[in-house]
Amino acid sequence: MRRLGVATLWTLAASAALAQPVTVPPFASKPDMARLDYDLKPRPIAPGTWVIEGEVADFSRANGCNIINTAFIDTGDGVVVINTGPSRLYGEQQRRAIERVTKAPVRKVLQLNLHPDYFFGHQAWADRPTEALAGTIAGARAEGGAYADNLYRLCGDWMRGTESSPSREAIDPKALPQTLQLGSHQLALMRLHGHTADDLVVLDTSTGVLFAGGLVFTERVPTTPHADFAAWLASLDTLEQLLASGQAKTVMPSHGPVHEGLAGLRQTRDWLQWLTALMQTSAERGLDLGEVLRTPVPERFAKWAAQPAELQRSLTQWYPRYEQRVLVAPAR
Repeated sequence: MRRLGVATLWTLAASAALAQPVTVPPFASKPDMARLDYDLKPRPIAPGTWVIEGEVADFSRANGCNIINTAFIDTGDGVVVINTGPSRLYGEQQRRAIERVTKAPVRKVLQLNLHPDYFFGHQAWADRPTEALAGTIAGARAEGGAYADNLYRLCGDWMRGTESSPSREAIDPKALPQTLQLGSHQLALMRLHGHTADDLVVLDTSTGVLFAGGLVFTERVPTTPHADFAAWLASLDTLEQLLASGQAKTVMPSHGPVHEGLAGLRQTRDWLQWLTALMQTSAERGLDLGEVLRTPVPERFAKWAAQPAELQRSLTQWYPRYEQRVLVAPAR
């Protein structure tokens, strides 16, 4: 039931069938698939490095559930792809977009965490190594059926033919951190956690680009279905050290604009600290969930994407736990 609640809250769907083989639901009419175009436009952000930006928004049919940033690095000894998007169609169009930029072979595809838009495009990369942390693969396998069920409801024909296809090759967390030398690029792979239990972070030390995954959100309310708030804040401290030392310069969050420096990290930390303080103080005051949901959002957060839906999801999932902790805490 916990897993059901997490997947359902994350996509605002009413229910989900967990860990079941994905069956493509019928459609009233056959879509014109040629008209479903994500219009993917790789943008260079550093030498040999391109980002394909998703909409800074929430999942919807209007954006084809494309709210994620994916990327690729032409290392000089093959291409590394980071994240593959929310659908089989996205993965196919991503692959063609990369081929328009470089004819170099793709060496590997990295999935940064277990959320569906990080790996639902993997079907288009079935002939290439797809890699993720072992815990990410286990989580994606467990929740993939629920993700697919809900994304089909939310995004309809954009999802046609999509099945949950988690990465096939596990990265052993005991082997991290490690540095991969590929051509002229050195990729430092690190395991952090907090946004999920296993957050793969990639730092290209050759260019200073930090692929921060879901640990950093920019101008968008963070998603929290698998959050460990204390661990997340600690991971942000680790990323800040990389930026402060100059090892990292450019941050590519999975959601929100690519940027230089600490802006996205500070936004994410500010939100998490405000959210957890709101839940703690509200529980101590004895407020019920309805009252907390009516709490005004500070002006600095009010115009962020996915507001108020993402806040409502977070409060609905996490506030009862804060209430419970207050109720069972020993009297002072």
